[in-house]
Amino acid sequence: MARELTVFAGDAVVVHPLPPGGSVSIGRAVDNDICINHASVSRRHAVLHLDPQLRIEDLGGPNPISVRASRADLARTLAEAAKTEDMRHVSGQAIEIAPGDCITLGSALIVVRLAEAAISAPPADRGRPSAPGETGEVIVRDPAMQALYEQAYLAAPGLISVLLLGETGTGKEVLARAIHRRSSAARARGPFLGLNCAALSESLLESELFGHEKGAFTGALQAKPGLFEAADGGTVFLDEVGELPRSTQVKLLRVLEERQVLRVGGRVPRSIDVRFLSATHRDLEAEVARGAFRQDLYFRLNGVTLTIPPLRERALDIAPLVELFAAKATKAFERPHVPAASAEVLTLLERYPWPGNIRELRNVI
Repeated sequence: MARELTVFAGDAVVVHPLPPGGSVSIGRAVDNDICINHASVSRRHAVLHLDPQLRIEDLGGPNPISVRASRADLARTLAEAAKTEDMRHVSGQAIEIAPGDCITLGSALIVVRLAEAAISAPPADRGRPSAPGETGEVIVRDPAMQALYEQAYLAAPGLISVLLLGETGTGKEVLARAIHRRSSAARARGPFLGLNCAALSESLLESELFGHEKGAFTGALQAKPGLFEAADGGTVFLDEVGELPRSTQVKLLRVLEERQVLRVGGRVPRSIDVRFLSATHRDLEAEVARGAFRQDLYFRLNGVTLTIPPLRERALDIAPLVELFAAKATKAFERPHVPAASAEVLTLLERYPWPGNIRELRNVI
């Protein structure tokens, strides 16, 4: 599978083709396989291992790498993709990553992407939701979920913004990733980067989304591109978008309208090519009515609205989800055999109301 490494350092964006296997050294020194000439990058900063699994290894320098990924270590293989992970600092160790994950080296960002040759022509059933086991994540046996995914795939190829609604733990990020995979071939090759808008303070949130220039605030020793710039050519997923502060809502609206981003402390906006997906468990119409959420931003995000039903309303999905989570847990804990749930156990699970939805089911398994 052909892959490439895109490096964002300062104002420069450089794409490096990657070999099919082996390891690639990354750092500021010119004798690295990939040289990033940026003061915030160590001379020997990291090693990218390309097989048997894609991994990034921090070499223990003064600036540990940070990874935003849905499966950054073995324990997180148990985590359902509906949970948006925050940046994780890694020092002196190697962790598993996936194409599209956002990795920070000092103030530089790197993203592994699938090269064009690695993307095959769309299959004949591209518009059909995947059956359990075909993707390892998407479970759509229930007719309501099948209809939902069919609607999502109709919207996937375009640039229209999609708003995903549903209770916590229903699988909103799983659906967002599925939409990204069914985007145009060029966009599907790009990164899928997610951020939980409720997880950061207002100042940190703006720096993460928009980036910042050197000296923009105390501690901003180097310029740093934000999430929108890093996702150029791909998809941004804003989880819990209903938690955005009003001031950040204004800036996000400008990005959606102009397709340009202005870094914190910057003067010149930068053009971006990004598809926006967002999700919330809140009733945004009610939030608009009480003045907590901007109506114009709501209309921009609400190009297409998809509501994911809670798990208690799609009992047909429970058995394959149990099978999926049991298989993941078996692999994570290195057990020799995957346990099977009896008919009596499945009946009990299907009758339970699951207030925590899929996330609660995963924890139970």
